[in-house]
Amino acid sequence: MAETVWRTGRATGVRVSAALLAAVVAAALLVPLAVPLDEQAVDLGAKLLPPSWSHPFGTDEVGRDLLLRCVYGLRVSLLVGVVAALAATVIGTAVGALAGALGGWADRVVMRIVDLFSSVPHLLLGVFVVAMFRPGVWPVIASVALTHWLSTARIVRAEVLSLRSRPYIDAAVSGGASRRRVLVRHLLPGVLPQAGLAAVLMVPHAIWHESALSFLGLGLPAHRASLGAMVQSARGSLLAGDWWPTLFPGLFIIVPTLAIAVLAGAWRERLNPRRRSELTL
Repeated sequence: MAETVWRTGRATGVRVSAALLAAVVAAALLVPLAVPLDEQAVDLGAKLLPPSWSHPFGTDEVGRDLLLRCVYGLRVSLLVGVVAALAATVIGTAVGALAGALGGWADRVVMRIVDLFSSVPHLLLGVFVVAMFRPGVWPVIASVALTHWLSTARIVRAEVLSLRSRPYIDAAVSGGASRRRVLVRHLLPGVLPQAGLAAVLMVPHAIWHESALSFLGLGLPAHRASLGAMVQSARGSLLAGDWWPTLFPGLFIIVPTLAIAVLAGAWRERLNPRRRSELTL
């Protein structure tokens, strides 16, 4: 009974999350095409208007349409999240696979480097990386990628160490296969599912990281729409009782990240069915 209830609830959550994520991505792609207006257009006569038919999300403190700004900010967040997650996964997979495959002193040196970087808070290290470049999307992507590969490296290394004890790896080594061949032909294909899951789980972290940097006024130029910057600039409006400039950008951050997290959780349970059985006990 518990197993049936769990499966039904989980399936419903996955379907709802998939629908929400699809709707958010469709809005990010289609709304700018359907409404070809300038999200930076200022109208001081229409500032801080509440949600209405003409402005479904209302307007901000200088009269800019919040729906358009949220959509354009979401496009930036999704770009940063996806590209940075892929880049961080490539770095982490390469480092973790090499450390696990080589073993010995090389493994110890690499993991001590990972521990060293892990001891520094991600946001602090990200601020340092962004500060070295001119404001733009790509420095933010570099900041996120260079601070989020560590967990992937640990996961891939652990998976490689597990695979190295399999009989078919011993057979390949006994047959004269080089370390490079064993790594490329046997170990890397075995860690790809875990690496892919790590990439998906990293997207929400990357989006939150970009939003935090934008909230601090770092990374993106001032004229670019950013969800974090919109939340930051709306703090004064919230204190004055105008809730919509804060609510809608916040929802555009929370909804896609939660949807991705739920879908990634379902994927993780497929890779590890034992975890699902433990949750239903």
